[in-house]
Amino acid sequence: MPEAKKENLAEQVIDPRDLVAYQQGSIVSRMLAYTKSGTITIFAFDEGEGLSEHTAPYDAVLQVIDGEALVTIAGKEYSVTAGNLIIMPATIPHAVHAVTRFKMMLTMIHA
Repeated sequence: MPEAKKENLAEQVIDPRDLVAYQQGSIVSRMLAYTKSGTITIFAFDEGEGLSEHTAPYDAVLQVIDGEALVTIAGKEYSVTAGNLIIMPATIPHAVHAVTRFKMMLTMIHA
């Protein structure tokens, strides 16, 4: 089976809020970049949706681009809103819960 054609968003001015739409009762994602160095993914969470506690092998930068969420890292809760970012360290348990509909850009650093 041929590899799916990758979208090329290089050299374009992009408003990340426009890249994913909210869907009732769902979390929607769209990967913008995938390299050996890391990934960039945009997520849209409906109110009340979330990612349960988990770990990742890499540091991740979560930047809120719309709405409000609670991010839990190692059992401590952080309220984040549009314009905020938080770094989630590799191998440390973390979770994300949408207080309102919210969108985030997640940058995984593969180093």
